[in-house]
Amino acid sequence: MTQKIQAIRGMEDVLPYQSALWEQLEDACRDVFRQYGYRNIRVPIVEYTSLFVRGLGEVTDIVEKEMYVFEDRNGESLALRPEATAGIVRSAIEHNFLYNGPLRVWTAGPMFRYERPQKGRQRQFHQYDVEALGFVGPDVDAEQIVLLARLWKRLGLTGVELHLNSIADAPDRKVHRAKLIAHFEKHAAALDEDARRRLHTNPLRILDSKNPAMQAVIEAAPKLMDDLGQGARAHFEGVQGLLKDAGIAYTVNPRLVRGMDYYNRTVFEWISPHVGAQSTIAGGGRYDALFEQLGGKPMPACGFAMGMERVLIAMQAAGAKADQAVDVFVVHSGAAAEREAWRLAEQWRDRGRNVLLGAGGSFSSQMKKADASGARFAVIIGEDEVAAKRVTLKPLRGGGEQRTLEPGEALNQVS
Repeated sequence: MTQKIQAIRGMEDVLPYQSALWEQLEDACRDVFRQYGYRNIRVPIVEYTSLFVRGLGEVTDIVEKEMYVFEDRNGESLALRPEATAGIVRSAIEHNFLYNGPLRVWTAGPMFRYERPQKGRQRQFHQYDVEALGFVGPDVDAEQIVLLARLWKRLGLTGVELHLNSIADAPDRKVHRAKLIAHFEKHAAALDEDARRRLHTNPLRILDSKNPAMQAVIEAAPKLMDDLGQGARAHFEGVQGLLKDAGIAYTVNPRLVRGMDYYNRTVFEWISPHVGAQSTIAGGGRYDALFEQLGGKPMPACGFAMGMERVLIAMQAAGAKADQAVDVFVVHSGAAAEREAWRLAEQWRDRGRNVLLGAGGSFSSQMKKADASGARFAVIIGEDEVAAKRVTLKPLRGGGEQRTLEPGEALNQVS
C-alpha cells in the first residue's frame, strides 16, 4: 500500500485563504520598522551547530532538546536555525558591517525547534527578529518596546501586557547564582528532574519553570533584582523612565528570564491573553556579551523576536479579517466579451486596480463567484455590452445601483 504523503507533524501549510492575514501583518511590520530606521537583513536558515551551542548556551532547552541537527556530506554538523539573533551577529562579525557605526536591522522567516506542537507554536514557526547592534544606552531598549506598542496599536490588538525585568550583568549574576543554588539545595526534594539537572549548571532557568508543584519554592527564591550592580540598576531605571515618558504601562516581573544564555540587563515580554499557554507574542532584551562570545570584538546590542503565528491568533481574537483586496471581478460571456474582458482588465491593472477575471460559465454562476471573492464591484460584459462599447458596473458591497457605463467611466467609479 502506498504511503500517504502529507506535511510533517508540526510543520503546517499556510493556505491561500489564510495568507491575506499574514500579508497584513507583514505589511504592518515593514512599515513600523521603517519608521524607526530598521533595515532588512537576510541570513541563512542553516548554520553550523557550534554557532548556536556557543551563542545560546549548552545547558538550554533549545540546544539540549529542540534543535534539528544533522551532518552534511562532508561530515560537518549543521543545524536548522532555532532563532535568528546568533546568525545576525555571526553575519555582522563575518562581514564587519558595523565598521561605520551602530546599525538597526530586522529579518523574518521560519525557525525550527523540535517541541510538542500546540496552539501558537509549531516545529516550524515564523518570527520577526529585530536587532539594534552597537547601541549601549537604555534608550534603544525602550525604543524597541515602544516600537512594539505602536505595532500592536496598528494591528488593533487588545489586552496586550508588557512584563519587564533586569537580569543584571555577569558579575551580579555570579553572586546571585550562588544564592540560588544554596536556596534550591535546601529544597531539593521539591525540584523536578529538569530543575535538578540545571541546579549547578544554569540555576536561573529554574525560575522559568511552569511546574505547579515548584511554584512555592520558586516564589521564595532570592530575587536577582536585589543583586543588581550600580551599572545595571541605572540602566534599568533609565529604561523605566523612558517607558513612563512614552505612556507605556508595564509590570516589573522579577521571575522573568529568557531561554537563551546570551541575555543581560533588560529583558521583556509582551503577553496576550488570547494565545493560550504560549502567551508571549514578542520578547527579547539586551545581549552585550554575544559578539565577544562568538569571536568578535565587544559590542553592545539589544533585540527581540516576535512570533508571527501567535500574533495572528491575537489579531483574529481582535476581529481582524483576511481582506483579499479585490477591487473588480469581471464577469463575461461569449468569445468577443472574453477578449474585451482581458483587454479592459489589463487597462484597469495599469491604473492600479486589483482585478479578477471570471473563468466562464453562466452569468449567475460567475456572479456567485464574484460575491464570494470579496470584490467591491462586478463588471459585467456580454454581447450587448461589447456591441455598445459599454460595461455594466454592479456594486457588491455597501449598496448602490447597477449602471451601464463607458469602461473608463466605470473605472473612475472604482476608487
